[in-house]
Amino acid sequence: MALLDLRPQAARRTPEQLLHHLKHFDLDLKFSTGIWFHEPNSPALSIEQRLEIAGRLKEYGLRGLEAHYPGEINYENLELWKTYARETGLRLITIVPLLSGDRKFAWGSLSSPLPEVRREAIERTKEALALNRQLNTDFAVVRTGIDGHVHPFGIDFPTLREQFMDALAEAMDGVPGVRVAFQPGPYEPRGHLLFDTTAEGLILGSKVENLLRAHENHHILSEGHALCCLNPEIRQGPEDLPAAYAWPLSEGRLAHVHMNAGMIAAEELEALLYLLKTHSYQGYFGIDAGSGQMPAESAMQSGMDAVRAANDRINQLDHESILYAVNHPDRAHGWLEAYLIRMRSPQPERLRKLPPLR
Repeated sequence: MALLDLRPQAARRTPEQLLHHLKHFDLDLKFSTGIWFHEPNSPALSIEQRLEIAGRLKEYGLRGLEAHYPGEINYENLELWKTYARETGLRLITIVPLLSGDRKFAWGSLSSPLPEVRREAIERTKEALALNRQLNTDFAVVRTGIDGHVHPFGIDFPTLREQFMDALAEAMDGVPGVRVAFQPGPYEPRGHLLFDTTAEGLILGSKVENLLRAHENHHILSEGHALCCLNPEIRQGPEDLPAAYAWPLSEGRLAHVHMNAGMIAAEELEALLYLLKTHSYQGYFGIDAGSGQMPAESAMQSGMDAVRAANDRINQLDHESILYAVNHPDRAHGWLEAYLIRMRSPQPERLRKLPPLR
């Protein structure tokens, strides 16, 4: 499994170096989608039907697919996926161990207080990691999902967190060399998840890597690569997106961007993309159309359109003036807000003249 080098994300630059970077680095808008999507108010789609919809989106910019094991992908339909990838050129970029939905995981998976259930979750995670390695994906998304609580009274949080991290480290050592993209989130399907913020996911990544013992994993870590990275779910929770994403980017741990771009305010999406551009993000932009109220194909097209439009807007900005305003707030109070309002306006000439910056 060839790991994408995430280390450039953590590069620190002077304002002069950053200006040069912003002028010469463009985000590569590679889109992926989870194949778990469905059509609203319709019977469940077969895997073949979902792949057919995804195939139609290749001309629109779709380049990667995401699937759960053993849900959408398993050893019974593995040849279907291999044939599809060969014929369409669409890559399977991640296989996610399905650790929620099964009755046996009703009280948790990798953190379950029931040892036999925790063992089943570890083995399922190992199987998913092995399939990721076999199919040469980019990473394996792992999410808490069902690991958390509904009512906090009496919950032994340190033990649950330690059990989850120990179990994940065991699975990663069982199939070394596979990068994990951990997905924190505040809820779904459990009311409150164990690691519900991006910062908590960052803590998990560091602690899990300290638990790894396999020689191959140690070798990768010794070269400065991260193995337990992040795939934040940006349509959930109250986090400020740029501030939250800056944490994994600053450590070279942002493996994937999972979004439903149509549900994000345009201003917030622009700020997030500008941050990704600043930190040299080179991964996929995952469009999650799993639970929308519009047809899946339209939802994915709208998501890709939203990202493209926001990216076009940030590329046209005056990076030099923005950096000056950010680094000299005493001399540019209110200038950046006024500038962005005018850049978003279809008729900026109708607004008052932009005050001088210097």
